[in-house]
Parts: sequence; C-alpha cells; structure tokens
Amino acid sequence: MRRGNQSSVSEFILLGLPIQPEQQGIFFTLFLIMYLTTVLGNLLIILLIRLDSRLHTPMYFFLCHLAFSDISLSSVTIPKMLSNMQTQHLSMPFEGCITQLYFFLLFVAVDNFLLGVMAYDRYVAICHPLHYMVIMKEELCDLLVAGSWFLSCMSALLHTGLLSRLSFCADNTIPHFFCGLNDLLKLTCSDTTLNELSIFTEGAVFVLLTLGTILGSYICIGFTVLKVPSIKKICKVLSTCGSHLFLVFLYYGTLAITYFFPSSNNSQVNDIIASIMYTVVTPMLNPFIYSLRNRDMKLALGILLRKGVLTK
Repeated sequence: MRRGNQSSVSEFILLGLPIQPEQQGIFFTLFLIMYLTTVLGNLLIILLIRLDSRLHTPMYFFLCHLAFSDISLSSVTIPKMLSNMQTQHLSMPFEGCITQLYFFLLFVAVDNFLLGVMAYDRYVAICHPLHYMVIMKEELCDLLVAGSWFLSCMSALLHTGLLSRLSFCADNTIPHFFCGLNDLLKLTCSDTTLNELSIFTEGAVFVLLTLGTILGSYICIGFTVLKVPSIKKICKVLSTCGSHLFLVFLYYGTLAITYFFPSSNNSQVNDIIASIMYTVVTPMLNPFIYSLRNRDMKLALGILLRKGVLTK
C-alpha cells in the first residue's frame, strides 16, 4: 500500500452509533447479545454439518460456507464497535481501516454469491430431483464455492486497491461504526470518478447476477410446484422460499440503500440503520431461517444433545 499519497491522515475517528451517552450500556448489551447469537448459532450449524454424515450434501456444504462467512462478516465490524462503546477510544489506524474495509467487502461479496449458489441448488433439487446428484456433483460444488471466494477476493481487492491510491484531507472523522467505502470516499481530496464507476459497474454486475439467479430459481420453483397441485407441498415450499426471499430482499435492499443510493448527510442515520441490518441482523437470522427450522438440522441437533447427555 502506498502511504506517500496520504497527505496528513494516519488514523480515522469512528463516531459510532448516533446514540446518547446514557443509552450506551443498553445498546452495548443488545449488540453483544446479537453478536454472540450470530457466532454461536452459525458455529452450531458448522458443527452439526461436520459431525452428521447425513448432512454431507451440496445444500449443507453451501450452508456451512455461508455460516462461516456470516460469522466473519459480523466479526469484522461488531467487536470494534463494542470496544469503542466501552472504551470511547474511537480512533483506528489508516492501515487498520483499509484492512477492515477489505475483509468487510470480501465477506459481503461471499454472502452474495453463496445466496445465489444456494438458490440454484434448491432449483435443481425441486425442479430436477431425479438428476440432482448428477448435476450437483462434488466437483461442481467445489467449483461454485471456490469461484465465489475467488471473485469476492478480487472484488474486495479492486475497491481497496483503488482507494489506497487516493489522497486524504485533514478531516478524518467517519460518522459510522466501521470504515465503509462510501464514507472513506467522502473524505478524500482526490478524484473519485474511477472508484464510483467501479462501485456501480462491478457491483451492479455481481448483484444483478446473483439476484437474478435467486429470483429466477425461485420463479422456476414456483412454476414447478404449481404444475402438480398439492396443498401440503405448496405450503411447505412457500414457507421455505418465503423466509429465504424475505432475507434476500432484506439483505439486498439494505445494500442497495447504502452503496447504490447513498443518502445525504442529514440522512446518515438511515445509512447506519441499513448497515446494521446486513452486518448484524441478517447474519443473526440466517441460522434460524436456513437451518434451525429444517427437519434434518433439528434431528442432527437432537442426536448431538443425546450423545452429550449419554457421555456425562
């Protein structure tokens, strides 16, 4: 990273959440509980999938990677926010801020791709059940996951690389609880045309690709289910797909508000709320929506608990 271009900024000041000092304790407790729920819930998913051989299928293979990505996404931002709330030490070194941004963009992109991959997996399972194991071979699953991580790394590297070339002015205050791309671009003295162009073009391509895959997969699933009317089957698919689509729209909606429709300064609170939704709320809900409501996961959890009781 070339530090010669940075005019006078060696650290940034994260102002955190716009809350009153007397409310710090309440919000600290709330976000700590949400973060622990996210970590423990997703770790439980990974543990169950690793220990139960019946869960060694493509769907749970993708879910395992999504759980790891959700833990990582929350861990990139929330611990620092909680630390700032307790110590009031709001500064972050320039290198630390860029590093946080890189990993934040990495895990956001991984989540995007994995949501698309999981929707495609459900499409194949429901619309082509007889050919499911032929289509979703281990090699294809490995390729889809590896491709998701590789493209996400390249995406994060592109944005942080372009950002590190910019010069920053004396103002180093970020009105947010983490180093966001848009917030850092607002502080630079350099021309950000290339950065903004990369956000809209690369971001739009990736989001439209993954969102198109998700919506297309669920539309095909809907048509397939309606071809053979069955109230029980329709209710089951609607229950599963409905909850998945709710999280998808929540995730992509808040991302769009933050990066594609950035608000003015007097609406900074809206940006922070949107960021909390996809960095805290969505990773916390994923275990409940994608797995803990699932019969196979409940069965695996029951077996694990019984083994634990028997070994005592």
